[in-house]
Amino acid sequence: MRALRLHADRDLRLETVPDPAAPGPGEVLLRIRAVALNHIDVWGHRGMAFAQRTLPLVVGAEAVGEVVAVGEGVAAWKPGDRAAPYGAQTCGHCRACAAGQDNLCENVQGVMGFHIDGFCRDLVVMPERLLVRVPDGLPWEEAACGTVTFSTVEHMLFDNARLEPGETILVHAAGSGIGTVAIRMAKAIGCTVIATAGSDEKCAKALALGADHAVNYTTRNFSTVARRVTNKRGVDVVFEHVGAATWAGSLLSLRMGGRLVTCGSTSGVSAETNLMMLFQRQLRIFGSFGASLRNIADGYAKMAAGIRPVLDTVVPLERFGEGLARLENRDVFGKIVVTL
Repeated sequence: MRALRLHADRDLRLETVPDPAAPGPGEVLLRIRAVALNHIDVWGHRGMAFAQRTLPLVVGAEAVGEVVAVGEGVAAWKPGDRAAPYGAQTCGHCRACAAGQDNLCENVQGVMGFHIDGFCRDLVVMPERLLVRVPDGLPWEEAACGTVTFSTVEHMLFDNARLEPGETILVHAAGSGIGTVAIRMAKAIGCTVIATAGSDEKCAKALALGADHAVNYTTRNFSTVARRVTNKRGVDVVFEHVGAATWAGSLLSLRMGGRLVTCGSTSGVSAETNLMMLFQRQLRIFGSFGASLRNIADGYAKMAAGIRPVLDTVVPLERFGEGLARLENRDVFGKIVVTL
């Protein structure tokens, strides 16, 4: 079978490797149909893995596939079923896993495509417990955005920030995969959305997507706009994943008791925080990483109900590197998806 493997930092090679063994008890063999690109792919490509990994490594952290065969004892899946594989190799039996908090697993072996072999290969064997059913009718390219993109936003907005209908939310990096989904999910429950982006073109696209206001952060102060839009009150929630470049302004944009949820730091991992403002205004900050299997299923339910991912570009496996370069350069609005 084909596999796209990272041999060294920024050294990707499409190779022929042996097919996997037949699925064992409790396992399912998937044929991967599409892989969605994320910043974790960029980090891995640069050599920014924050845990031990062994190269060469099959890349790709978010995917969707079709069941080819099942192992002994597997009754819930059959050949032809559409399945999304959970990308973290969790233990399934620690306290967090037992409570359905898969992304807090105490014994996780790593993230596929980042620490251990991922999904940019024709075939992969997965434990049955780490598969989520994909609704019929979703194109493979859209369904590929379920296990990281949709689930991350679902976890951020509703498990952590507890976004409520009618609230005002500031969504950063509106042109990113998760930014576009956050706009759509927030608008679906009647929220007012203020979006930020790095160009007038992306701001126009954010408005077309449903955002009520859009701010080009390179030419305007987004916290001033957030205050003006809310009559100086501040927003209820900030959807943050940019990091140092937007951190101070994000905190300034919040109302008394407002909530900031963050899952990324693409502009830098360290930022100063005004602690007096933090406690006097009783702000709440939530760190969010990954998502649970429940979040993935909930995200797919929303896709099936009409909240679809924004696809920037669909490319074949041979052009994975081109997609990574565009993502790294922020030359994208929505998701880049690779088909196999």
